[in-house]
Amino acid sequence: MDYRRAIVWFRQDLRLHDNEALLDALKSADEVIPVYVFDPRIFKGKTKYGFPKTGSFRAKFILESVIDLRASLQAIGSDLWVRIGKPEEVIFELARSVKSSWVFCNRERTQEEVLVQDALEKNLWTIGQEIWYSRGKMLLYTADLPFPVPHTPDVFTQFRKEVEKIVPVRDPLPAPDRLPPLSTRLDYGPMPELRDLGHATPPEPAGASNHFKGGEKAGLERLRYYIHDSLLVDRYKETRNQLLGMDYSSKFSPWLSQGCLSPKLIYSEIKRHEQAHGENESTYWLVFELLWRDFFRFMAKKHGNKIFREEGITGKRDHNWTEDWDLFSKWAEGQTGIPFIDANMRELRQTGFMSNRGRQNAASFLVKDLNINWLMGAEYFESLLVDYDPCSNYGNWNYIAGVGSDPREDRYFNIHSQGKRYDPKGDFIRFWVPELRNLPQEKIHQPEYLSLEEQAFYQVRIGKDYPEPMIDLVN
Repeated sequence: MDYRRAIVWFRQDLRLHDNEALLDALKSADEVIPVYVFDPRIFKGKTKYGFPKTGSFRAKFILESVIDLRASLQAIGSDLWVRIGKPEEVIFELARSVKSSWVFCNRERTQEEVLVQDALEKNLWTIGQEIWYSRGKMLLYTADLPFPVPHTPDVFTQFRKEVEKIVPVRDPLPAPDRLPPLSTRLDYGPMPELRDLGHATPPEPAGASNHFKGGEKAGLERLRYYIHDSLLVDRYKETRNQLLGMDYSSKFSPWLSQGCLSPKLIYSEIKRHEQAHGENESTYWLVFELLWRDFFRFMAKKHGNKIFREEGITGKRDHNWTEDWDLFSKWAEGQTGIPFIDANMRELRQTGFMSNRGRQNAASFLVKDLNINWLMGAEYFESLLVDYDPCSNYGNWNYIAGVGSDPREDRYFNIHSQGKRYDPKGDFIRFWVPELRNLPQEKIHQPEYLSLEEQAFYQVRIGKDYPEPMIDLVN
């Protein structure tokens, strides 16, 4: 009998649990070689507008996740082969040298990732090998939908109504207890350091609580804490729009984005919690958020590169957005003179994270108030976010810019009313905009109205210590 060897290419699925590609390889091969390749185009490349494609917070999170994956594989009798290079070249050379039969991986659906997997597939054909694709990022299976992907509704509410009552969520697949021993003598390679990937270790801002450690182990710990240990999931709907701390929302998104957590596992743990403690609006709402994530991925599968274009999936080209770098830089640096916007943008720059409420307001302000091309904001978020996912990021920016899946054409966020509603006491602003820390609740959202006497009393000079507002906002 022929000895069959398989390579498992880990990508945005850095986990052992519910990993279809890994389990498919174990069913098909006598030997499995796990592989991860740090692609310098991702870690050192630039976006079209010149932002780093991967900021230091996400680079650190990914590196920690790969380190954790190697440790998990070693614990079950295997290892992780690690290199820096282009996957389509590096994995091809490995496949040729070890004479593998297949490369298994979980399929990606957005252009840059598709180009890499297609190039690898073509290279493998030249030596009689092929890629076997699995799926690993979604809650729902395409095969279980009541419609083909090209007929996916373009409005989330319609999508949700058509799937949530009739489409089952399959159980997560178990993590393997052991992997077969490795007969091939391989140099598995040293784990790179951040500087090898073009990044310095990001600073930890004093007092900020939203630090994320990469890896399946940390993701599982967060899942257990949020749902079972603290029962915070029972208050998710009431707290999800808060702004300070780790516990106002699940914070699963960084681990979901790199595949350290499976959405199916999150769903199954929510259901296990409901069996013990009962269902409520909050437990439903967390599943609702997982459906939003799936919806954006279906939009990317249905519309392809349209989600990355200025006209979005609607094809509208009647906007007069500008590319004013001076205005954009003030927004990006948190120097707009609008405290609620500045607090959110400074949090992003200093931690790589921003709340969902903050993202909606920051995006709306850039597009609707400053009239800046939304693609600049989307690429900036792509660069900095620790939880960046192309489908969710660009899907949400499409939505805010009015070129995506929003049934309301002119959705607008009133920044002052949003700030007063979601940061009523100004604690979030004081934390991230310390120039305004002495201001009382009734003054902190619009400090430009402080008299000279008040500025002296509160020790802030508007126009010097803190900028005048860039524009006059509607109250």
